[in-house]
Amino acid sequence: MSNLLAGKVGIISGALNEESIAWKVALKAHAEGARFVLTNAPLAMRMGEINKLSEQCNAPIIPADATSMEDLEKLFSGAQEHLGGKLDFVLHSIGMSANIRKGKHYGELNYEWYQKTLDVSALSFHKMLAVAEKQDAFNEWGSAVALSYIAAQRAFLDYTDMSQAKAMLESIARSYGQRLGKLKKVRVNTISQSPTKTTAGTGISGFDAFYEYANRLSPLGNAPAEACADYCISLFSDLTRYVTMQNLMHDGGFSTTGISEEIVELITNAKQ
Repeated sequence: MSNLLAGKVGIISGALNEESIAWKVALKAHAEGARFVLTNAPLAMRMGEINKLSEQCNAPIIPADATSMEDLEKLFSGAQEHLGGKLDFVLHSIGMSANIRKGKHYGELNYEWYQKTLDVSALSFHKMLAVAEKQDAFNEWGSAVALSYIAAQRAFLDYTDMSQAKAMLESIARSYGQRLGKLKKVRVNTISQSPTKTTAGTGISGFDAFYEYANRLSPLGNAPAEACADYCISLFSDLTRYVTMQNLMHDGGFSTTGISEEIVELITNAKQ
């Protein structure tokens, strides 16, 4: 432990189980000396194991539906009350698509579900930051980080409406990053992570094949969840004070690689 976050306090959302990136971020933040509040939607809490994480990190849980302004106001005010002051970091690790869960292809999306996808997966980040601004909840040089995916820029089969949600999420980070930077020197960034074997990730049709494809294409291989957690910690820390309004690729080089020897060999062998 290097105490990189010693004295810092914040909110970590979205920890469902030990496979969750948010779960690993919480463990790393705790090890680096941070104190924080955990939060998730009541339904997700019933499905997951967040109480176990709460005990490990000595972190209280404040349930909140991230689409509800009322819940978020209680979350941010409650977190500041418990932690004894304003916040230094917030992690947004929230995403949901009923269309993906129900196997809807892009041409037959249920538009009510589509709107829910956008609300849960992207607008919730805007709502979090708006509540934080209203309550003046951030310390100067605070940091807000949201987890994104390269489907915000590229078309991927079976990612359907989540692609638009991630694009919106990244746009919100830029716009609110400009606003909060001027108001309070608060940084706002997104991390575009490799395909990761979380509960949400593995629920996407064809995930295993794409995971292997990305792993073979990326010069460094897929970035594991633990490494993504390390990256989040670096963005919470004072080492990245002047990084803001960025979508940061954390994907082993996948996003800038055209083709790899492994993919060429795979295609060549398949044709023989």
